[in-house]
Amino acid sequence: MKNKIKYFVLSAVAGLLLASCHDIDVPITTQMTPDVFPQNEEQYAQTAGAVYSAFRGEYAHSFFFLSTISTDEGILPARGGNWYDNQGYMKMHYHNWDKDHGATNYLWYITEKAIGVNNQAYYILNNVMPEGANKNRTLAELRTMRAISYFIMMDFYGNVPLDTVYGDFEPRTNTPRAQVFEFIESELKKAIPNLSEETGDATYGRPTKWTAQALLAKMYLNAEYYTGTARWNDCIAAADAVINSGKFAIEPRSSYLQMFYPDNGPQMKEFIFAVPFDPSAAAYPGTNGQMYRARYDVPRSLQAKFELPFRPSAPMSTLPEFYAIFSDPGDIRNDQWLTGPQYMNDGVTPIMVTTTKKGYDQFYTGADGGEPYTYHVTLSPDITLRQNPDLFDCGNDEIAWNMGYRNIKFYPDASSTNRNQNNDVPYLRYSDVILMKAEAILRGGTPTLGHTALSLVNMVRENRSTSPAWTTVTLEDLYSERGRELVYECWRRNDMIRFGKFEDSWGFKTNNETYRRILPIPTDAMKLNSLLVQNPGYN
Repeated sequence: MKNKIKYFVLSAVAGLLLASCHDIDVPITTQMTPDVFPQNEEQYAQTAGAVYSAFRGEYAHSFFFLSTISTDEGILPARGGNWYDNQGYMKMHYHNWDKDHGATNYLWYITEKAIGVNNQAYYILNNVMPEGANKNRTLAELRTMRAISYFIMMDFYGNVPLDTVYGDFEPRTNTPRAQVFEFIESELKKAIPNLSEETGDATYGRPTKWTAQALLAKMYLNAEYYTGTARWNDCIAAADAVINSGKFAIEPRSSYLQMFYPDNGPQMKEFIFAVPFDPSAAAYPGTNGQMYRARYDVPRSLQAKFELPFRPSAPMSTLPEFYAIFSDPGDIRNDQWLTGPQYMNDGVTPIMVTTTKKGYDQFYTGADGGEPYTYHVTLSPDITLRQNPDLFDCGNDEIAWNMGYRNIKFYPDASSTNRNQNNDVPYLRYSDVILMKAEAILRGGTPTLGHTALSLVNMVRENRSTSPAWTTVTLEDLYSERGRELVYECWRRNDMIRFGKFEDSWGFKTNNETYRRILPIPTDAMKLNSLLVQNPGYN
């Protein structure tokens, strides 16, 4: 059993914290008041725990899908009507979402809820905890978690309301994105002096000084896009704070894949901040709260290969354009993909499926369509909308279900009986910090610590590939390297926007509208708060 922070299983306390920072018409009344609860160290931890539970709520669900399916990393087409889901995934791929789009609405809802829960917990703990280092650290951690939530809102929605006062139900209009950026930066800098420098078991699942510095590096890397002013040297300085801490290291080639296994956790040397998942943890009220990658990524014919106690659905795959960057035969990151003919784990026994000729190919026209047909499961790279392009549908036969290469970075968890996996999901990793510093230097920042962009990229690559070190590196090279290193870790959209590629064409998507870099404010949010101003392009 992993030694992970227990904040995430405190569903009873989470149920008391139902604040939402912009649901201005709904007063909040709970029994969580200083004279009733919390009154001791265990209860203080439980109160803070609701913040982490709320943040985890849609992290591996709506946040993942919007970060991934809106890019060339992933596509989730319908297969015989399955997973059509009212055009939800189709709209993400085509970039034609609107202000009533499900995932777009839900990410806003759960992120503002996480902020509201944080405001309430911060207010209560600030009033009841005894003065001292523990109080200062707890409040700094909550401040950092709120900054992370606001970073996500700023990144996805641009101009968003700022609200940090619990119990204040006055409506607020959108704050300009540059000012939201300044607020997040200020909050992180205020938190840093009181955040822990410890890593490992003691702080796993909670933000440390290095979490705040890594997030600052991420903000500064994107500052030109967010604010109009480039801050490459600030990115380098924040990255150097993490590097100079000596707390982290790039996982060697031999353990890269294990970073994402069901038994990952505080022992992973690259994890700066990770979101713990545990099938026994109840979801925060009103959220999904689960991490079930195997359900989406493993072809149903491979259930026995991975010894899964449930039949996976396997609707999600990647696109040939993205998979093409995995072209180095010596790269361990190739092993996170399922491609071509499939075999059992011995690498020898072919995985065979018996169906009918028509079950294999629904368009088979022979008179013997009902005859048995056995085939060797083979995943094909291309996605073809054979059944109905208008419904984003590949078909409901074996050919359709085997379309697309699948990513199993978050390795299937055979121990979970309810599809919810034990794999913790990193939000900030050390290799990302190294690549961010390399990019900042390539874009004009001043090199430090004897590093060059090339030496930094090779620092990552020497732990990933047996191929010779690179002798040159360009921004395009770095963009591809980030794709290989951080696939399915929710940074592809952020990278594509920064590199000016979010408007490119891939798969079936041709929409090049630049306003799609920012999502619409949901209709329900606009109804609750009449002062909100809709983002351009969505009126």
